[in-house]
This record gives sequence, structure tokens and C-alpha cells, in this order.
Amino acid sequence: MIGTFVVVRTFSAGVHVGELVSQRGKCVELSNARRIWRWRGANTLNEIALRGVDEEYSRISEPVPLIRLTEAVEIIPCANEAAANLRRSRWGA
Repeated sequence: MIGTFVVVRTFSAGVHVGELVSQRGKCVELSNARRIWRWRGANTLNEIALRGVDEEYSRISEPVPLIRLTEAVEIIPCANEAAANLRRSRWGA
């Protein structure tokens, strides 16, 4: 999955999306990584990886160039539709 846009659930750092740079055991590095702070429009991370999230309620951070997540629990590759949706920051008032 290296080079693929993915959703990563961690043990204690939440849910992140970005391009998978590397994975060694539970340690994952993502480039152009965003944190999903809250969402609607998907029941599970599987649906987020298939379709993305609601535009109004959901909160997705600005990207950081690189992040290392040390307790990755699952990595899910994203469909093109979901990747396009999740690459947009939204942090409304």
C-alpha cells in the first residue's frame, strides 16, 4: 500500500488520512497527513475509506508534511471518491 491514500486508526492518537510512506509493525508514516477530528456521514472507518465524510459537521485538519504514528491499529486504502473528499480541510466555526 506504499504510496496509497489511506485511513489510519491509531490506539490513542485518533484517525488520520494521508499517503502511506512506510509501515513497520505498528509504526506508520504518512505524508500530507490530516487528522479527522469528528465526522458524520459514515458509520465506520470502512465507509469513510469508501465515500468520505459529511461536508458540514465533519472536521478535518490542515495537512502536515509528515507524521509518524507509533500505535497504528488498522490501515484502510481509500477509494478515489473518498480520497477527494478527505483531502479537503474543514474547520468551521
